[in-house]
Amino acid sequence: MDALLLGADLEAGRRLMARLEAFADFTDEPRRLTRLFLSESHRRAAQAFIGWCGETGLQAKIDAAGNVVARYEGKRAGAPALMLGSHIDTVRDAGKYDGNYGALAALAVVEALSARDERLDHAIEIVAFGDEEGVRFRTTLTGSRALAGSYPEDVLDQKDAQGVLMRDALVSFGGDPERAGSIRRSDVVAFVEAHIEQGPRLEAEGLPLGVVTAINGATRLEVAVDGVAGHAGATPMNLRQDALTAAAEMVLSIEGCARREPDLVATVGRLEVWPGAANVIPGHIQFSIDLRAPSDLNRVAALGDVEARIFAIAATRGVRVSIAKSHEANAYVCDPNIVAGLAQAVETVGVPPRFLPSGAGHDTMAMGKLCPAGMLFVRCKGGVSHNPLESITVEDCAIGLKALTQFVRDFRAD
Repeated sequence: MDALLLGADLEAGRRLMARLEAFADFTDEPRRLTRLFLSESHRRAAQAFIGWCGETGLQAKIDAAGNVVARYEGKRAGAPALMLGSHIDTVRDAGKYDGNYGALAALAVVEALSARDERLDHAIEIVAFGDEEGVRFRTTLTGSRALAGSYPEDVLDQKDAQGVLMRDALVSFGGDPERAGSIRRSDVVAFVEAHIEQGPRLEAEGLPLGVVTAINGATRLEVAVDGVAGHAGATPMNLRQDALTAAAEMVLSIEGCARREPDLVATVGRLEVWPGAANVIPGHIQFSIDLRAPSDLNRVAALGDVEARIFAIAATRGVRVSIAKSHEANAYVCDPNIVAGLAQAVETVGVPPRFLPSGAGHDTMAMGKLCPAGMLFVRCKGGVSHNPLESITVEDCAIGLKALTQFVRDFRAD
């Protein structure tokens, strides 16, 4: 595979990589990248993004839901808009490229066009979404869902671990909780997100780029287990109602359910113990479940199986349990015209088109409810993501940017 990379393409890739490195300095924690939604580091990252947009002549702003948006006008004012972007919030102890690559690559596309004063038949809007990861508050995709008109009604009353209401955090960030649910866009005709693959397939096949065909559906649950706290030395084993051991059995049961079903994945990524003392039997447990599958029917069936097993374990162990759904997104099939356009762009820059699904969720899923949407994947080392070892090469960064720019130039709004 010989990608058609020129010196100017590599230089653009180096500039984008340098900006990604600088962007990683905006973190809530020293010595590791943690940029949670509406945090101080998220605010500083948003302001940096706005500043870079300004250097390109774009007037960027924070919208009511906490996204950063900017517009590069087409040949005529008010032309239909192709939107590009991704998210700039991260998980805890994150890598530098998940989300950030797509947001900054969108800006880099506009910079390349602006440098040549190149105007297209369509406008280009760029967006840096907030809250794709769903780490600080127990919801996700609220930024893209706001633009798509599916903002959750109760999301603003959620609290983070420190008891901060999301509506208060949004005000401090520069958003507007009173308007966040009413900013649906009607002038965006398509959305494309460039993103690292977060999987090993492209690397295994020696390909720098992939075109996404579909995105797994996902369900997130919050499980609360209530037993009876007691003295670790004075309570006999046969008389205990230990919330933690019950939760441990539930977690293993969830894993077993996922292992039995092809293409189903289930993760318990957070488990909190109360009172959390070495000499006290745990009386209360809270844990999360993330359940994903390419088939909505299989995911829903697995969800019923998981819930039934949790309640059965609770009954056997004499504890109480409650389950609340915090997020649900159906599997999304990418728009065939966007898929075809991205495949053509990939081929034009010298890469054989490789079509593949995404196991991870993305803002594209929410935006697909508003307009035709699709994704371009860029190879990442070892398929590692949500991890500081996340890595892409300058060459892959550059070829991804070139393909995205090619798609934008070839796009037809009609």
